[in-house]
Amino acid sequence: MKCVYVGLGSNEGDRMANLEKAKRLMNGRSIRIIKASPVYQTPAWGDVDQPPYLNQVVEVETDSEPKVLLEKLQQIEQAMGRKGHGWSAPRPIDLDILACGDYILDGPDLKIPHPCLVERGFVLVGLSRIAPDLVHPVNGMTVSEMLRGVDCDGIQIYSD
Repeated sequence: MKCVYVGLGSNEGDRMANLEKAKRLMNGRSIRIIKASPVYQTPAWGDVDQPPYLNQVVEVETDSEPKVLLEKLQQIEQAMGRKGHGWSAPRPIDLDILACGDYILDGPDLKIPHPCLVERGFVLVGLSRIAPDLVHPVNGMTVSEMLRGVDCDGIQIYSD
């Protein structure tokens, strides 16, 4: 079993229900969620003229190879109504492989660790709650160290 960190985000429809549904769909596809961060409301990143996101990070165990895991996550996104994969478009659910220990992959369709991990406060905040000492295999920094270097304005724990 491999330990993988997956980022979840939603800014269309019932955002909290979307996160919960995505987690239910992930479990049982040779994926088992073992930890989850709190849910954070965050301003949109990139194209900021859209509703705020709810974001969460989960730690999962899986037997799937990274490309197979990516396919499973994309199937969940499509089943939940995601259209296309524009990086800044609003969406009911977005599922990203963030990191997998010291594993590095630099493929055309998948890069691990996620290439934007070090600059996205909305991911690092959640990741710091479940894996603060996780070391980025390229820059050698822990999640806690990377978090200190990013803008976290507007990121807050979500409550209904």
